[in-house]
Amino acid sequence: MAAPRYNRVLLKLSGEALQGDRGYGIAPPVIEAIAAELKEVHTMGVQVGIVIGGGNIFRGVAASAQGMDRASADYMGMLATVINALALQEALESADIPTRVQTAIEMQALAEPYIRRRAVRHLEKGRFVIFGAGTGNPYFTTDTAAALRANEINAQIIMKATKVDGIYDSDPMKNPNAKRYERLSYLEVLQQNLKVMDSTAISLCKDNNLPIMVFNMHEKGNIRRAVSGEPIGTVVGEVDR
Repeated sequence: MAAPRYNRVLLKLSGEALQGDRGYGIAPPVIEAIAAELKEVHTMGVQVGIVIGGGNIFRGVAASAQGMDRASADYMGMLATVINALALQEALESADIPTRVQTAIEMQALAEPYIRRRAVRHLEKGRFVIFGAGTGNPYFTTDTAAALRANEINAQIIMKATKVDGIYDSDPMKNPNAKRYERLSYLEVLQQNLKVMDSTAISLCKDNNLPIMVFNMHEKGNIRRAVSGEPIGTVVGEVDR
């Protein structure tokens, strides 16, 4: 097995990644497959922080568009991310990966409160840390939470696992001639409105020179390939910090 290029990474998973073909909720076979992929990364000794969305259960932006108060809707979305974090923790620990869940909103019976130094110590001890409840504030997405936590724990890269194999100039599901980029600058992503992550997250990564790799999580072995530095997906920004 190749040596990892990155020793500490932040993996961003969408909530939709857990639902499989069901269209909602959590599909156990899918989450077990993700855990199996991460087991390979754990064996390599890579320190992994994870931010997971909640769109498979509740999406605050969608609810606010239908008339719900935006702040209330976003807090509900944060709770959905915690449900996903606990489900992922169970799957990871079933695969013998020691894991801690930390939440931006205190839930003492379920998880640790987010404390940066404690999170870093967990990583140093070989535990995966799942960050739930976003930033703890409404109006911020889990993309922004991923950028924030990645900078706080000094991750070398954000790895955004998606259902497509990189960033395209148009939707590859609708346009068979869509062009996939291998590398983009932060400004190109913002200027072309490529929707990789929201603009707040991209700007935070740009300001701190934190690269983002976007790749297909459904291809077996891709998470291992990503941490090994193999040329998969699309990289935004400079890879070497």
